[in-house]
Formats: sequence, structure tokens, C-alpha cells
Amino acid sequence: MSQRIGKTHWKRFAIGAVPTVVATAAVAVSMAQGALAASFSISGSDFQVSAGKLSGTGFGNYATVDVAKNGKHVPVSVSSIKNATVTDMCQSVPVDIPVLGTYTMTLKAGGSGTPVKAKDLYIDMTDLKAKKGTFTNVDIGVATGSMTKGQVNPKDKVDPNGYAQQADKVEIIDAHQTVWATSAGTFELSGLHMNIAAGRHNCF
Repeated sequence: MSQRIGKTHWKRFAIGAVPTVVATAAVAVSMAQGALAASFSISGSDFQVSAGKLSGTGFGNYATVDVAKNGKHVPVSVSSIKNATVTDMCQSVPVDIPVLGTYTMTLKAGGSGTPVKAKDLYIDMTDLKAKKGTFTNVDIGVATGSMTKGQVNPKDKVDPNGYAQQADKVEIIDAHQTVWATSAGTFELSGLHMNIAAGRHNCF
């Protein structure tokens, strides 16, 4: 039976409240059984994503494995949100360019009071820290195949009996995430600014 809590506040929220060692072990077992697969071949480099506020309805969280083009396997915690809004979003990834050295590709959006909007958002991450997380009507320990509030990316093959959690609503304040992949059905970025500049210019 899943644990049900009406409204939960956490001062520090780290990777879906799943103990890292336990989650990694579970993913390793699932990989050995062939139960998990990545949505697509990732680049093999993680990147930073920060947000002043990330909120939405239809929240889910589960484990899977992303596979890099070079064959590297990366266990990730996937946060899914059916309808999401993000304010003060920043995404940064350093890239090494031959001869020129390190440059940083940066994307910023959702400032000046107009948030980023996304539908069917999936964030494949290995770390999340935030000032505060609020989850409304949360179920912790629900089977992945029994989620009704959150959802699994249809491109992810997961163990239906695996660990998951879900909530009607989620709000995360001052989020700092280490991300390997992000996908969405639609992604509307208000006030979009993308650039590349010499050196390292991390979001946090």
C-alpha cells in the first residue's frame, strides 16, 4: 500500500526522496533483467538546469536508464509533469571546441513575469536540490505501472512493479538540477535567449 500524505513540505528535496544507494541498486537489477531502456541516445554529457519556480499538475517520478551514443549507461530519476510552468529558467552546458578551448552554451527563458510552459514534460536527472518542495496528495512507493496522477514517458521501457511516486500537484522553489536529458510534448519558452560564450558560465 502506498503512503498517502495530503500536503508535504520539504526544505531540501534531493532526487525524488529516494535513497540513492537503494535506487541505484534497483536500477542495476532492472538493467540486468532487461526491464529498462533509455528514451533516446543521450550525448554523454550532463548539464545544469535551474529555475526560480517549477510547478505543475500530474507529477510522477520513477527510475530508468539513459544510454549514451558511446554505449555508456546512466541511471536516472525521471520527473514527469503533465502540465508545467517554469520561471527564471536557465540551462547551461560546457563544450570543448578544438583549438578554441571551453565554451558554454546557455539558454534562458521565463523571466519578466512570463513563465515557460510545457506539456508532457520529462526530466532525466541525477541530482536535484531546492529551497522548498511542496507536493499535494502525494503517493510514495506506488508501483510504476499503477500511477494514475503521474505518467511514464511512453518511450521509456520500465518495470511496472518498480518503485515510483506521484502527486496531484508539485511546486519546487529555487531548483538546481543536474540533468542528462529533457523532453516534452510542447515547450513554449517566453523571453528566450540562447548564446554561446568563451569560458564556463554555469547556471549555479
